[in-house]
Amino acid sequence: MSIRHGLLALLAERPMYGYQLRAEFETRTGSTWPLNVGQVYTTLQRLERDGLVEPADTTGHADDQTAVYQLTESGRAETEKWWSAPVTRHAPARDELAIKLALAVTLPGIDVAMVVQRQRTETMRAVQQYTRLSRQADESNDTAWLLVLDSLVFAAEAEIRWLDHVEARLDRAARRAARTGTSPSGAPSPAAPTTALSSPGRPDAATTEKSGR
Repeated sequence: MSIRHGLLALLAERPMYGYQLRAEFETRTGSTWPLNVGQVYTTLQRLERDGLVEPADTTGHADDQTAVYQLTESGRAETEKWWSAPVTRHAPARDELAIKLALAVTLPGIDVAMVVQRQRTETMRAVQQYTRLSRQADESNDTAWLLVLDSLVFAAEAEIRWLDHVEARLDRAARRAARTGTSPSGAPSPAAPTTALSSPGRPDAATTEKSGR
């Protein structure tokens, strides 16, 4: 999430100084996205530069860790705009797991099935941990924390379903490669005839793991 808007949202409740902002942010999000103090004060400096916050005490400034900050009118308007606008994803997030698997299926000597299985084991462990934390939470007092945990559980469960899909796709590609003599990684095998390509320069097999798995 945007640290910038997170701090503005907290300051809309009351003026605070940097350490308070960090503590409030972590408390309200269950420490899921921990902040360091330097990050908070750097963001405050930028917000002050942009005219969105100002010291509540006119003698304070952003490099003073005891300075208390409050929203300006522009900052309050920016916060309201953030609340009313949906979160947009203009470009795909740089997902390390997707990149890792995309590389694994196109590089020689990588046991893609092992990579998938170990990731599934780790993600299932995370689901169990988040579920355990949810059961320990007090539903009447920990609504914000439970919302965060629900988001983490749903994301992890979706990742497990995607890994199942990856395995199925790899299996289909391996069987197709066995029939056509192409490499399931998406590149023609050395012995494969050029007619195995379904279009100029592009193999018929989708991006998958190395042949023979």
